Amino acid sequence: MAGRDGDAWGGMDYRGWLDHADVKRRLDAGADPERWGLGGSRPLHRAAVDGSPEVVAELARRVADVDAPENGTTALWDAVVAGRMDNARALAAAGADPAWSGFGGWTPARLSLAGPEPDVFASLGAVEPLTEAERAVAEEGRRLGAALGDFHYEGFGLACVAGIDAEEAIRRLEATPADAELLADVLEDPYDYELDDILRLVGVTTVPGGCVVTQPWGYGPSMPGVHTRLSVGTVSYGLYANPKSGDQGSVHRDGVCEGWDLHPGGGPYAEESPEEVLFSYVHHYRTLSYCLAYPGLRPTDARAVLGPPDHWVELPERDYWAT
Repeated sequence: MAGRDGDAWGGMDYRGWLDHADVKRRLDAGADPERWGLGGSRPLHRAAVDGSPEVVAELARRVADVDAPENGTTALWDAVVAGRMDNARALAAAGADPAWSGFGGWTPARLSLAGPEPDVFASLGAVEPLTEAERAVAEEGRRLGAALGDFHYEGFGLACVAGIDAEEAIRRLEATPADAELLADVLEDPYDYELDDILRLVGVTTVPGGCVVTQPWGYGPSMPGVHTRLSVGTVSYGLYANPKSGDQGSVHRDGVCEGWDLHPGGGPYAEESPEEVLFSYVHHYRTLSYCLAYPGLRPTDARAVLGPPDHWVELPERDYWAT
């Protein structure tokens, strides 16, 4: 039998938190309910996000403090942020505090009002309702997520720009209509080409609230020199869904870069304001809706991303990394 030095958790991965019988066996064999893995992660936090309610309840019975924090959050907070309301209910039943104050002053109970099951803590007493502005953020997030749907976007580049239409974006970029013959061949199979040879071909589409510049095969629209031109007098959010390293976001405002190598859809984060925490929660795990909603775009479907765009254009030759 393994001692309480972590050996009994050997071979455990994220899928293992779904197997109640195996987790119970490991705990009975001496696995530490307070510590898992080389970094000393808390098993209850892992189960809150990746596990089953039965595993969550099992671990909650064995820990000294069901609200013990990891990286500044409780397991209940993590369950709510991950949209695991089944696990949130199991934690609340085990005594976890839905009124614990988390990032931006939000509590798990109040944050959940903007989530998929706003009544998850209804039986535990009154929760301060969302303001009209907060409710609007949550409702728009749900609408936008439904409008976009789910599709594979790895390798895409985007620029989401507030307050200008496709024609103005083309003017600012000094772009010209794409060569129709070349474009048809590229669209048939862009990976027959070297990326540098087709990086300046982009689609541009007007949507409610602004416009979207897109490229299904590369990072062209996310280059800083594109955003410094597009964002004059407004704001633009850029995305490159890098197949090698994950989603990479950026923010430009009035021609100036305010943030680079960001992680849209990955929050909330401790340093965010209350408004930012809510926005990050509403768009958690939903990269595209985050990028579109950040500058206030309100597309009614996914055409601005998936195509066909309003216009296919070619950017002029210039150094788009020298802003």
